[in-house]
Amino acid sequence: MKNRLPQESASIAMTLEDFAQMADYSLMDQLNCDPDANPNGAEHAPRQVFTGHYVPVSPTPLEAPDYVAHSQDLFQELGLADSMAQSADFVRVFSGDLSSVPEPMRKVGWACGYALSIYGTEYTQQCPFQTGNGYGDGRAISVFEAVINGRRWEMQLKGAGRTPYCRGADGRAVLRSSVREFLAQEHMHALGVPTSRSLSLYVSKTEKVMRPWYSEGSRSMDPDRMVSEPVAISTRVAPSFIRVGQLELFARRAREKAHPQAREELEKIVLHLIDREYADVIDHKLDTANKGVALAREFRSRLTSLVANWIRVGYCQGNFNSDNCAAGGFTLDYGPFGFCEVFDPQYQPWTGGGRHFSFLNQPVAAERNFQMFCSALQPLLTGHQDCLWQLDEIRSDFSKVMQAQMEAMWAAKLGLDTFDADLFSELETLMVQTPVDYTVFFRELSTVPGDIGPLTKSFYKAMGSTVTLRSPIQEPDCQRLEKRWSAWLAKWQRLTGIDSLNDADPAASRSREELSRRMKLVNPKYSMREWFVVPAYRQASKGNYAPLRELQQVLRQPYAEQSKAIEEKYYSLKPSRLFDVGGLSHYSCSS
Repeated sequence: MKNRLPQESASIAMTLEDFAQMADYSLMDQLNCDPDANPNGAEHAPRQVFTGHYVPVSPTPLEAPDYVAHSQDLFQELGLADSMAQSADFVRVFSGDLSSVPEPMRKVGWACGYALSIYGTEYTQQCPFQTGNGYGDGRAISVFEAVINGRRWEMQLKGAGRTPYCRGADGRAVLRSSVREFLAQEHMHALGVPTSRSLSLYVSKTEKVMRPWYSEGSRSMDPDRMVSEPVAISTRVAPSFIRVGQLELFARRAREKAHPQAREELEKIVLHLIDREYADVIDHKLDTANKGVALAREFRSRLTSLVANWIRVGYCQGNFNSDNCAAGGFTLDYGPFGFCEVFDPQYQPWTGGGRHFSFLNQPVAAERNFQMFCSALQPLLTGHQDCLWQLDEIRSDFSKVMQAQMEAMWAAKLGLDTFDADLFSELETLMVQTPVDYTVFFRELSTVPGDIGPLTKSFYKAMGSTVTLRSPIQEPDCQRLEKRWSAWLAKWQRLTGIDSLNDADPAASRSREELSRRMKLVNPKYSMREWFVVPAYRQASKGNYAPLRELQQVLRQPYAEQSKAIEEKYYSLKPSRLFDVGGLSHYSCSS
């Protein structure tokens, strides 16, 4: 399978006509269409899909779409003029209307099926047919694929209406969840974490849907009322949207010999994945079995690095099923995610989740998804005993590779050349007992403080008491904590080597500055805190997009020292009145 790379101009695309010339639909051209599908895309009711890699689906356009925001960074990267985001034809296409697109764009999009496994166990009962043949892209419809400046991109509308995989739902996304995903993808990219990207966000001026959500100030774990919310469509962009769950689906059909082309379809999707995501690191001359081994090794490297980066920036996926795990090794499907504020190893923002998907259990959750990934490759390695042995070894070594990635990440956050287990163990205990704000603590440590004073900026009020851990600390328990923090900081200073520096020596000052500079490159100052996002999407629902756009600009520069006004507004601890509030501290998967 060979990727066609069209000749392209370095000029900026000013119109949709310009943009259309970059079209190159590799998935629809190279993979199998569901033979039972309606070719015009009239596929808006739940049904079983027994074979094929995709179903052609026409999106359901928004009524009276209104521009909310776009990613200036991605537009620039793709060579698109910013003005296009608000041009009538661009708005029409990326709010779901493909009826009059210029050639060679196509008037139909596509949706894909996949399997579901939760923490390493495959499930079929979430499929309305109890077979697993109705589970897939329920409201995500890809509408464009292009090669731009030598890189392939797929553009997918989220909330673009029903597909055969909608399981009876309405296929819509509301503005609230669309704002969260739009901002999160922008923020994660700026943080240096591999992720799908945000292109654009449009909202309907007239169309609304009912969703369960929380009353103002509610501390209920589950939504306690139905609310009418504006419908929105966001466009996310990635090299591909192939998920681990897709490979699982085709592997299951191959094992069960579900149809005569089952094994062939598995091989096709795996080779397509390699072509889309790994062509630069896997030799195209290898046979399929050896390509599978190389793919597992490369995916292991990407997945372990990804999860270490999630933890570095405080991100918790919340629902890290195999269908939410991109086979390209990047962050995908921002549903019940969150960013850790008060440090808690078991932090989990989703009320429907559990400890198995909590903050510091994400490495284990990733390993379970990797096990399913390897199992999906096995049918292609049958008869190649050496390849099967290699695959088993790659799978068995996941935890060792993951641990190495985690230790390297913690060392970098702490400004150390090598990981120190005792130092980190004591820090983890102190962060929980104090407790501390995860982002603020590591940013303040990155200033290379001489005492614990700056670190106390990250200290929250002790849970269940009236004690606030800020210097000077007088209560006996707090005094003990203060001594332990001072001892920890002294040990950290010794390990970094700054304790032996003579502050009067200019070289010592430069050493501190260099350590601080390095640490600030991995410890962001600004994080996507839900209590910033909620006012932004509430205002957006009233037609005021200014708060959202301001927050977008802040989150685009998470490591920068921004203005004093921005610092005062966005570099702060979560107010005590907002703890345990539904929709702020926890939320359902409703979107």
